[in-house]
Amino acid sequence: MIEVTRLNGEKFWLNPNLIETMEATPDTVIKLTNDKKLIVSESPSDIISKIIEYNRKIFLEKTRTS
Repeated sequence: MIEVTRLNGEKFWLNPNLIETMEATPDTVIKLTNDKKLIVSESPSDIISKIIEYNRKIFLEKTRTS
């Protein structure tokens, strides 16, 4: 899960595997695979960086246990 922030400052955790699209309009709008839309304060590039870090952690854990 990655941590993102609503425009009101509230933080929440999002499963990045549910992200279908992202666009900056100028706020970042994330569309999920269930057609739900979320507006967050992070930029798309920040979210992509968080997703990469999340996937790295999963890969490292998987290689340690194999």
